[in-house]
Amino acid sequence: MLVLATTEREYPWGTLRSTNASKVKVILEEKGVPYTMERLRPGDLWKKPESILAKHPLGKVPYLETEEDGVIHDSTVINEYLDDKYPAPPLRPQGVSPVARMRMLENFGDEAFLVGDLPKIWMPIWSKPEDRNESAMEEGRQGLRNRGLPYIEKQIEGREYLCDDFSLADAPFMAVAMVLEVDGMDLSQFPNTAAYLDRLRARDSYQSISPKTSLDDSAGNN
Repeated sequence: MLVLATTEREYPWGTLRSTNASKVKVILEEKGVPYTMERLRPGDLWKKPESILAKHPLGKVPYLETEEDGVIHDSTVINEYLDDKYPAPPLRPQGVSPVARMRMLENFGDEAFLVGDLPKIWMPIWSKPEDRNESAMEEGRQGLRNRGLPYIEKQIEGREYLCDDFSLADAPFMAVAMVLEVDGMDLSQFPNTAAYLDRLRARDSYQSISPKTSLDDSAGNN
């Protein structure tokens, strides 16, 4: 049985989850691979105790514990591992150029969104509404408007998914769809992207990370 380490907590305003671990969780769901979760406390990721550093040298999530291959960390590496280990359904396109496009767009999702502007929106949401840094959240939204969203708006034009069929390139944007569902950011100036995120939310795998799904109902595909 695979074990995915993540942070997930329920709050009065919804179930909140690690964006990078959610990127892996949806791929486990897409593959239909049995797994369970180790839910770490957010404080452990700040304090980085030896028990976590023994699993991930940077003290981060996600990491995936496997019986055959030990511990694997980094969400991109984990997802490519899962696609190699469990090839059905395939989540990489065929051909050198399409795979390069997939990797570029997946990396852009990570760099511009998940570790770029999105945390400025997402991290305050883990606090009580009255304690949130609204100026930082708006800075994050403006960053998305200026950089990430215009690029994706062009890349998704005329396509259902970033590489036509659903692929690993779409995994980080499942987490983006989750955050922006909670935040309610206005995407009217990015209609292609808004429709794309709605398509992602309509996939069965999204229910495992949806803010509307309780912890009890998203304990793993096992």
